[in-house]
Amino acid sequence: MARSARAREEIRRFLDIGAVQVAELDVDGDQAVLRPGPGSPPVTHGEVFVLVRMGGRPVGTLLGRVPEGADATAVLAARARAECAPAVADDPGEPPYTSVVVATRERAGQLARALDSLLAQDHPRFEIVVVDNAPVTGETRELVERKYAERVRYVCEPVPGLAVAHNTGLAAVRGEVVAFTDDDVVADPRWLTELTARFGADAGLGCSTGLILPARLATPAQVLLESHGGFAKGFTPRTYDPERPPGDEPLFPFTAGRFGSGANMAFRTAVLRSVGGFDPATGAGTAARGGDDLYGFVRVLADGHRLRYTPYALVWHHHRETWRDLETQAYGYGAGLTAYLTAVLVNRPALLPAFLARLPRGLAHARALTAVRETERVDGGGLPGDHDVRTHPWPRRLSRLQRRGMVYGPVGYVRARRALRARVQGAR
Repeated sequence: MARSARAREEIRRFLDIGAVQVAELDVDGDQAVLRPGPGSPPVTHGEVFVLVRMGGRPVGTLLGRVPEGADATAVLAARARAECAPAVADDPGEPPYTSVVVATRERAGQLARALDSLLAQDHPRFEIVVVDNAPVTGETRELVERKYAERVRYVCEPVPGLAVAHNTGLAAVRGEVVAFTDDDVVADPRWLTELTARFGADAGLGCSTGLILPARLATPAQVLLESHGGFAKGFTPRTYDPERPPGDEPLFPFTAGRFGSGANMAFRTAVLRSVGGFDPATGAGTAARGGDDLYGFVRVLADGHRLRYTPYALVWHHHRETWRDLETQAYGYGAGLTAYLTAVLVNRPALLPAFLARLPRGLAHARALTAVRETERVDGGGLPGDHDVRTHPWPRRLSRLQRRGMVYGPVGYVRARRALRARVQGAR
């Protein structure tokens, strides 16, 4: 099918987006140390996306331009000191024994990179469980047994679907807390400690989520995604309490996408098991396309437990690389959003009156946000451009695909449930 002139222009602008370097900057008084991001080359002149740390903790990001011949550390440190505030001082204590679950499928190279970063965690007591989801080769098992024997447990789950794999991991773990991440991340050495320490200090905490930043910004797709917020949720710690609903979240707790993402989340194991884990008809690898993480967040909050977001628990994520990847991601995000809402209401129909009561205010809030989106200024997560306004417009095609996905989501969820039912009946 021939593309419209508008579509061709959107793709042309997309292809014109240049690469951005990724780095991290530790600022301590008058001292500053600049390091390349995970897997990135040393910083040179040009645009640099910088994670700023103070006292070792992430406190903000900035996009700086380093002139040719200038001292990159000095240029970026001056910006960081002017724009970033120190981290909030707290000491939640020692984290409980934790299990880390990594679901994967036929990506042994990426998995090895993720496992190396997980084994370098400074958490005092943890285990790692790899769930090999519907494998077609033995590469993942061979990798774990050859390189990570006695340090990583391998579990095979033949039924496809991310939620199914996560539930298999949940059944296998031994920790008081279970953390989930993906095979395409590099975890900061303090990720697990920062993500789980609060569980020991707060008995009412059911879930914790953390910060996700781009490991590379080498392709137009990666830069475009991050320029519109990526997966980051800002640099302010926040606790969501169902007994004290936030005034700025009219649809709480159904606005689960605001709480975090599945590549960086942890649950109190007993709490997640008590709500039945994740709905197996959601998640990547099913007809629902996604939503398993959001489902878990809402179920835990609806059961009366608190959820805490902390920017100090950091993983670096390898964003998708091509235009086609972005199209798939946009459609899948929309589908997962309505699929998880369908799953919540199917599994907890008692929540329907609360959802309907919140819907009018939630829709009005969404319309207000949409009205200002074209002039929206960067707040915490994205890549700022000149004068802190977004310089890479979000393509309308991707917005349309997301809306189509939202229409499809409930249908996809029903199809996924039927497929699971058929699989169970066929196994009898």
